[in-house]
Amino acid sequence: MALRIITGIIGIAIAAFVIQYGGAPFAGFAIFLSLLAWHEFSGAFRRAGVITTYIFGALTLILLECCAWLGNVEELLAVLTISMMMIFLLTVILRGSTRPTDACVSIAGIMYIGLPFAHLIFLRFMTDEPQPGEAVTTVKEIATNNATLLDKLNLGDLLSFLPTIDLSLNVNVDAGCALVWVLFACTWASDTFAYFIGSAFGSHKLASSISPGKTVEGFLGSIVGTILTAVVVGTFIFGLPLIKMAVAGFILALAATFGDLSESVLKRFANIKDSGIFLPGHGGVLDRFDSIFFTAPAFYYYIILAGIA
Repeated sequence: MALRIITGIIGIAIAAFVIQYGGAPFAGFAIFLSLLAWHEFSGAFRRAGVITTYIFGALTLILLECCAWLGNVEELLAVLTISMMMIFLLTVILRGSTRPTDACVSIAGIMYIGLPFAHLIFLRFMTDEPQPGEAVTTVKEIATNNATLLDKLNLGDLLSFLPTIDLSLNVNVDAGCALVWVLFACTWASDTFAYFIGSAFGSHKLASSISPGKTVEGFLGSIVGTILTAVVVGTFIFGLPLIKMAVAGFILALAATFGDLSESVLKRFANIKDSGIFLPGHGGVLDRFDSIFFTAPAFYYYIILAGIA
């Protein structure tokens, strides 16, 4: 337990720095995590007799994340398309394998890992990074521009007697930074509430054949807890629209659960308990980011469709 807590504290500290700083540290850390996840993914399937295009897959992931960092959607799609063709070429022709399984799993792994991290980068850099002398787009600007009728009631004034809460390192945190904080806070909340509510009150299995520990009660607790977290972090801390944050919490709770179950399927197929050992006390990167793989794309497109940013 002590090792788990120490790893968690170090991880939160690193996450806080790269999220707040943005720029190259954030993109670089996302690339680093994607490569660790790819290593675990390839290792898991190797145990099941499936050989991925390991080196080429790693290079593809680096290119995908770099395209996302630069905001080049067309180039990202081109990299994904070319990699698909090259993987079949490397697997079937150059390697002499007649099994399409290896190529299909390699492509699936690149999409499963690379695209979520790309969307995470897209989210962090959703507002254009300023040129020298230009101001950043702050979270207060997008909150003011997109407030609904209920949001204009400014429920935060009811707590005006309390000290101002500011989680940013700067007075005005930029919009991408705030949105990533909401994403991570809600994803962590989903897992936490599901675990504790499920442990205390769970009696009905949610998906016994995939993850015996998950219960319907834990899932419902996850939904309620994630909605509350989205409202607290998104609305009361960053001033984002209350109703839209509540809906975001519901969507993120669903996405986090699906992401967790999907990784459980992978581990059952490979007959492993943890995806890796990179995070002592927590398992591997896939174990810790399985929910993010689903919540990052879901939150990104919700932010766009809801008109928040």
